[in-house]
Amino acid sequence: MLPVIGIIPAWNEEKGQFFVSRYYTAAVEAAGGVPVLLSYIAGEPGLLAQLRLLDGLVLSGGGDVDPVYFGEEPLPGCGEISPERDKFELELARRALSRGLPVLGICRGIQVMNIAAGGDIYQDILTQVPGCLKHQQKAPRWSPTHEVIIEENTRLAGIFKAGALRVNSFHHQAVRRPAPGFVVSARSRDGIIEALESSGRGFALGVQWHPETMWERDERFLNLFKALVDAGREYGKNK
Repeated sequence: MLPVIGIIPAWNEEKGQFFVSRYYTAAVEAAGGVPVLLSYIAGEPGLLAQLRLLDGLVLSGGGDVDPVYFGEEPLPGCGEISPERDKFELELARRALSRGLPVLGICRGIQVMNIAAGGDIYQDILTQVPGCLKHQQKAPRWSPTHEVIIEENTRLAGIFKAGALRVNSFHHQAVRRPAPGFVVSARSRDGIIEALESSGRGFALGVQWHPETMWERDERFLNLFKALVDAGREYGKNK
């Protein structure tokens, strides 16, 4: 059986529509998994039913996270939020992490993963991190625009077999305080956390960039999805 990888879509409040970029599903499929889009289900029975179906989870990109979930009032730089998505995604992420379900967080997803595990984020790095680099690029989505430095002896270093990498960038929020049980595995030159991973044996890894839009031009970025699918395959054997 191919590993089933759930992907959390974004929500358009005005149109009442779920939506997700085809890049996510294409990357999961190319990595050997079966992508499945998840709907926002309220209540424990529905959450557990979804989790039982999955061998892995992608926390996708999207808008800002409501700062109430990490104990803050909104600052002027905080952008558009989706209350329904925040509530569902954070609860699903908490349960996925507690069960040891393999999780890959992308952009917003690394922030959600960190908040779900007990960490927090910057609401707006432009105002909270003086001198930060340009992290909202004006270049094609596939184009790398700044460097990240990868920590030695991390899962991320093993995936990329490199000490540095150039990535794309489309964010103004970022991990500030890593959650207990997580370690920083990459930073940009300005000190912004660009990757985070579980310090335990399970697969929980988040990156601040968008590898799903880069792998078709640079196959190294598909390795993140292959690592998730491989972890999902092992997880599925023990379900």
